[in-house]
Amino acid sequence: MRVKRFSKVSKTVGLLCLLFSVIFVPPIIVSYIYHDGTLPQFAESLLLTFVLGIILWLPFKANGAELYRRDGFLIIVLVWLALSFISSIPFDLILHTSVIDSLFEAVSGVTTTGATVLSGLDDMPPSLLFYRQELQWFGGMGLIVLAVAVIPQLGIGGMSIYKAEVPGVMKEEKLTPRLSKTASILWKMYLGLTLSCAIAYWLAGMSIYDAISHSLATVSTGGFSTHDMSLNYFHSSIIDEIAIVFMLLGAINFSLHFIVLRERSIKAYFQDEEVKLFLVIIFGTVMLIAFSLEYFDGFHQLFKDTLDSVFTVVSMITSTGFVTEDYSIWPLFIPFLLMLIGFVGGCGGSTAGGMKVMRILILFKLVNREMKRLLHPRGIFHIRLNGRAKLQDRTLQSVFGFFSLYIASFSVLLLLMMADGVDQVTAFSAIATCMNNMGPGLGEVTSSFAGLDDSAKIISVASMLLGRLEVVSVLVLLSPEYWKV
Repeated sequence: MRVKRFSKVSKTVGLLCLLFSVIFVPPIIVSYIYHDGTLPQFAESLLLTFVLGIILWLPFKANGAELYRRDGFLIIVLVWLALSFISSIPFDLILHTSVIDSLFEAVSGVTTTGATVLSGLDDMPPSLLFYRQELQWFGGMGLIVLAVAVIPQLGIGGMSIYKAEVPGVMKEEKLTPRLSKTASILWKMYLGLTLSCAIAYWLAGMSIYDAISHSLATVSTGGFSTHDMSLNYFHSSIIDEIAIVFMLLGAINFSLHFIVLRERSIKAYFQDEEVKLFLVIIFGTVMLIAFSLEYFDGFHQLFKDTLDSVFTVVSMITSTGFVTEDYSIWPLFIPFLLMLIGFVGGCGGSTAGGMKVMRILILFKLVNREMKRLLHPRGIFHIRLNGRAKLQDRTLQSVFGFFSLYIASFSVLLLLMMADGVDQVTAFSAIATCMNNMGPGLGEVTSSFAGLDDSAKIISVASMLLGRLEVVSVLVLLSPEYWKV
C-alpha cells in the first residue's frame, strides 16, 4: 500500500514540476527583449526543473491508481516544498545570494507574502524582477488548481488535491459539476482580472512592463514591486485607487465573481454575509485610522489622510503589502492595529492570506449561539450563512479546530523567533506577516528581512509555507494516524 502511495505521489509531483517549468519561459522572453544577460540562467533553471519532473514522473507514468484525499495533503506539501527550492534557483544563479536568502525570496513569492531580503530593485535585471512578480501570480490562485484545469487527463483524483489546496472553509463547493471545468473558470476569471488591472495601470501612466508586472502582484495580493519605493515610485493617486479596487477584487471569493458575471449584477457581493463583514471591517478600520491621523495632523490633510488610510488598510487586510506610506511611524496603536487586521485576511476562496473572513464570521456566530444558550438552555439554535441551510457540526468543528491550531502554531513560531534573539516587536510582526502572507512588518522587518540571521529567516520561511497551506494541511502529516495506512 505504501509503495502504491509513493508511486502515485511521485507521479503527480513530477507532473506538477513539469508544468511549473513553463514559468521560466516568460522571463527568458523578457531577458531576450531587454538584453539583460540572464537568459542562460533562466534556461538552466528551466532545464533543471524539467529534468526533476521527468525523474519523478517517468518511472510511474503507467500507474493509473486513484488518489484519495489523504494523498492530496502529502502531494500539496511536497509540491510546495519542491517548487520553493526550484523557484530559488534563478536568485542564486543571477544574484549569487546565499541559499537561505534565495529560498526566502522564492517562498515569499510563491506564497504571495511579499516580504523580501533584496534591495536595489531598480538596478536589477528586468527579467528577474518580472520573475518575482510571476511567482506571486502563479502562487496566488494555486498551482494545483491550474494543474487540475489544464491537465484533466492526469488520471488522478483531482478533487483530493483541490480540497487540500483551495483556501477557505467552503471547499466542498464547486462552480460546475466537473472539477476541471471549475478550475478552468477560476483561472479564466483570474486572468481576466489581471489583464483588466494591467490595462488600467497602463492607462494611468505606467509603462507596459510596470503595468503587467504590478498587475500580477495586485490581483494575486502578493505585493512585490519592480521598484524599491513600491507604488509610491509613481506618485499617482489614480494608480493607488486602481490598486485598491483590484486588491479588493482579488481578496473576494472568486465564486462570487462567477455569480456576478453569470447574473450580470453586482447584487451578489452585497448579499453575501462574508463580503459585508469584510467591507464593514475595512470601513471601520479606515475611519478609526483616518480620524487618528487627522487628530495628530491638526485636521489639515483630510483627503490625503483618508486616502492613505484606505490604501494601507486594504493593502494589509488583503495581505497584499503594497506601501505608499511608512505606517510603522504612525502614532499610537495604528501599526499594531494594521498587524491585527492582517490576521483576519480576505474572503475564503480568494488569493488573500490570513485566517479568512468566513472563519471569523462563523466564530462570531458560534459565540453568539453560546450566549443565547446561556439565556435559553433548552433552546435549539442553528447557525446559517446567507439564508442557507444550517452549517453542519463538522464545518463548525473544523473552523474552531483551525483557529486553535493557528494560534498554537503562531505561538510556537513566535517563541522560536524570540529564542533566536529577535526582539518582541520584530518577532511578533515577522511571524504575523509571514503566517498571514502579508509582507511588511514592524521593527527590524518594516521594509526588509535582510537584517535577520539565517535561523530567523528559516523560521520565517516555515511560517510563510504554514500560512499558505493553512496550517492543517501541514500538521496532518505529523499525525501518526496519517502514516498507518
